[in-house]
Amino acid sequence: MRIVIFGAGLIGAQLRDRLVKDGHDAVALGREAGIDTTTGRGVAEAVAGAEVVVDLTNSPSWADDDVLAFFRDSTRHLVAAGAEAGVGHHVILSIVGADRLTDSGYMRAKLAQEEGVRAGSVPFTIVRSTQFFEFLPGIADAATVDGEVRATPGRIQPIASHDVVAHLAEVVTGSPAGGIVEVAGPEAMGIDDAVRRLLAARDDDRPVVTDPAAGYFGAQLDDTALVATPGAGTWIAPTSLEDWLRE
Repeated sequence: MRIVIFGAGLIGAQLRDRLVKDGHDAVALGREAGIDTTTGRGVAEAVAGAEVVVDLTNSPSWADDDVLAFFRDSTRHLVAAGAEAGVGHHVILSIVGADRLTDSGYMRAKLAQEEGVRAGSVPFTIVRSTQFFEFLPGIADAATVDGEVRATPGRIQPIASHDVVAHLAEVVTGSPAGGIVEVAGPEAMGIDDAVRRLLAARDDDRPVVTDPAAGYFGAQLDDTALVATPGAGTWIAPTSLEDWLRE
């Protein structure tokens, strides 16, 4: 199967390697490939002959207007090129709870990406994932003020990136769902708890202060926004935070 992945970062590179190992003709294209999904430059040439297109792109700027424009423009060009090329399956990676945390500009942008895929003519699957374990160090650093980490007790249900890739590979090589598929880690926990466990494993002596007002990248977080959706048939990954920390 010919699979073209736009985005060669944490997930894209692993997904390409997994698909190639499984015998597929897969490529992961980053910005260094000379392709600009926001303008459409090089997109048509990249998707020519592809059976599946996987959109793992991300905006270089997270400012509200910038990220919204990025996902709207990129999605429009990728879907249009896929339709012209006869692509049979368009897959994107979105975020569990994007529709429940709309005070975040980034989440609103991801919803716009989903809407762009739904509006197109290419059969699609939207994979919504919870936050990756690999993002926890960045979360801790972003929440650090004067040497202490101020973290909300609002819950997340983090997942190992390699588990995301394992399930994403099944989705990519399967039939289009025509809707949303959820993946999540095995354990829901407060961000404060997750950060404490991370810092302890790294012998990082920064104190973690539980602060309900701390929020999450500009959004106020409760216990339901960023965890698996009840009744959604979410695929639960096997790797726990403790497993990942040992790895």
